[in-house]
Amino acid sequence: MSKTQDIDTGRRQLLKGGAVMAAGFGAAIALPATASCDAAPEAFDEIVDVLVVGSGFAGMSAALQAREAGVSVMVVDKMPVFGGNSTINGGAMAVASSELQKQAGINDSVDEMVADMMRAGRGMNDVEMLKLVCNGTAESCQWLIEHGVKWKPFVQHFGGHSIQRVLQTVESSGAGIIRPLINAARDKGVVMRNQTKLESFVKDLDGRVIGIEVREGFYFPNERTGKIRRIGARCGVVMATGGFGRDIEYRMMQLPELNNDLDSTNHAGATSEALKQMMLLGANPIHLDQIQLGPWASPDEKGFGTASQFNTIATYPHGIVVDVRTGERFFNELADRKARADAIMTRRDEHGQPVYPIGFTNAEGASKAQTLDWGLKYKVISKADTLEELATIYGMPVNALKAQVARWNEAVKSGSDKEFARPMQEAIVLDKGPWYAVRMWPKVHYCMGGVKVNTRSEVLHLVTNQAIPGLYAAGEATGGIHGASRLGACAVAEGVVTGRNAGRNCAAAKAIVLKQE
Repeated sequence: MSKTQDIDTGRRQLLKGGAVMAAGFGAAIALPATASCDAAPEAFDEIVDVLVVGSGFAGMSAALQAREAGVSVMVVDKMPVFGGNSTINGGAMAVASSELQKQAGINDSVDEMVADMMRAGRGMNDVEMLKLVCNGTAESCQWLIEHGVKWKPFVQHFGGHSIQRVLQTVESSGAGIIRPLINAARDKGVVMRNQTKLESFVKDLDGRVIGIEVREGFYFPNERTGKIRRIGARCGVVMATGGFGRDIEYRMMQLPELNNDLDSTNHAGATSEALKQMMLLGANPIHLDQIQLGPWASPDEKGFGTASQFNTIATYPHGIVVDVRTGERFFNELADRKARADAIMTRRDEHGQPVYPIGFTNAEGASKAQTLDWGLKYKVISKADTLEELATIYGMPVNALKAQVARWNEAVKSGSDKEFARPMQEAIVLDKGPWYAVRMWPKVHYCMGGVKVNTRSEVLHLVTNQAIPGLYAAGEATGGIHGASRLGACAVAEGVVTGRNAGRNCAAAKAIVLKQE
């Protein structure tokens, strides 16, 4: 029997007696046979300095930053395509005091961005990590430009932000960030491995994470596919594995109402196994029940779709949202995501079934919405020449709708929304068609919770609150930065800044000697 089998047998015996013991930092913890840590093997199949698990904004930023520090780096991802949720993200990044803001005469500061995120997070935010992210946005934006990312030449206003501070890739997609980062990483010698699924962590006898066990040649979601191999990490492992928005069973453990009735914007691989493996190491999970619903999604398409970008770019800043039964507004269209999603979810009939609100704007408001044509083609977005026609399409009371539009136009002219106190920097008078409209209903979008890290991006232990040696995390895999609700465009900000932070600190860690077969 091997050393690992002896350890696993001992763990099973302890569990049969119901004993799971933790006697302080560095102490042995009895774990099940499927636990996330195995004794250090005699040798690894491969060894690098920094090993990154996940290839989204955080993972690729960590990998490239670590490689630029002069160490060897490997990225592994369980899916057949790199990028995860980041590729299908809208490509928008909140940046405090960006060059584009300065050119547009917009005064912003890190303190204002921190205050906006604290307000959206209902004060639950990890303030030190929040400051780290906001402080790093301007410099990280420039770093992305240096690696080939191209931004649209204007600044946008997303809900919950007090001013315009959102930059967006020319592609209106996270692919406009992921592709340049992957190309730069490969050019610099970062090893990229897809279809390589994390199975467990490997620790040495001192409790340091020194590598991972993977299934190489893994075919998602078939859990038994692939060959088991071990990859060593001399400096450490960076976990950038995202959230668990598509793991219906696990998200329902946190919030039972997030069941099969709610679609998700996430890709199919956004599941919880990597989080669970970190928890088995003793990682401290925080805010796991803080799961964000995207308030710009439509029930008329699956996933992120075309409506999300249309509503973000057109409806919310330049249009209004009304209850189909009354033709009237019922919330601030530029509130934070939680406030908007909560408001939309109240639109139900006497049986508790959704009554989908209608978001709409006119041709001027939709002029920068790149997904408009696709939304029209797939009948997610409807076009109407007049308000009467718009009311007919969706069964709205025409006179009430026209009265609401008239009240809105007066609010725009006065510069003040007395009904819902919406910021008016980008509001426009809706006085002529054609009109473009979409049905709206939130979808599971983002996990604010994850493992707790310090400002060095080291994962902290549940019992001791000390760093777990050799283990780092970044992006959506971590928790605490956003508190109860993430502001739009702050996922890219968090992913890039914390990814670079994790890569930099992991690369600087003292390397250990490992053996390779």
